Amino acid sequence: MEIRRSAVVTGASSGIGEATARVLAQLGFHVYCAARREDRVAALATEIDGTGVACDVTDESSIERLATEVGGTLDVLVNNAGVAYGDAAVADALPHDWRAMYEVNVIGTLQATRALLPALVSAAGTIVNVGSTLGRAVQEGGAGYAATKHAVRAVTQTLRLELVDRPVRVCEIAPGMVRTAEFALVRFRGDRERAGATYAGVADPLVAEDIADAIGWVATRPPHVNVDELVIRPRAQAAQHKVHRVWG
Repeated sequence: MEIRRSAVVTGASSGIGEATARVLAQLGFHVYCAARREDRVAALATEIDGTGVACDVTDESSIERLATEVGGTLDVLVNNAGVAYGDAAVADALPHDWRAMYEVNVIGTLQATRALLPALVSAAGTIVNVGSTLGRAVQEGGAGYAATKHAVRAVTQTLRLELVDRPVRVCEIAPGMVRTAEFALVRFRGDRERAGATYAGVADPLVAEDIADAIGWVATRPPHVNVDELVIRPRAQAAQHKVHRVWG
């Protein structure tokens, strides 16, 4: 009997993580859907014949429980869990917002990778870190989030160097403007008007399924092929500050 490949997706309760879990399941992976909202990952796991795991990537003991659930081999780890808070200038930024972003976006990536690396080595697996175009550029009001995504890029590149003698691929997907149901809403703490303004006038921003499709492609390349980084933007976004918006 053929053994199914396995994948872990963090932040799988919504958005890019949820879409990625579905894509990987369609590609034949048994997906461990990991996120804090247990009811959501349980429902998703039932839908895709995977395993739902309540997991907070900022909590080391929670990550260790995830690693125990996964066991000795893992083919793909998608470090997707991430969050953004606010759009304050550096002079007005709230340190606790920056700490919260760093804990999820950077420390969460570290803890999941460290805990699951032995299983990935055992399976000659693939790590896919979800970064951002803000890991390559900056913009006013986005320093805290951009700093975390610059860090994710640095972690990805360093890890690739450190694992060069082991059978593990290390990749980064860097999305530009992606419209999901919750990301901007969380960023602006439930203010729907401010969240909606992020995408105002943009006819076709990316959606979660676009990024999930790219992650599925990266994860299923031949073992000798490493996609170091893949930057994805909607056609309307030529650069971080250059977005075509149609008004009226």
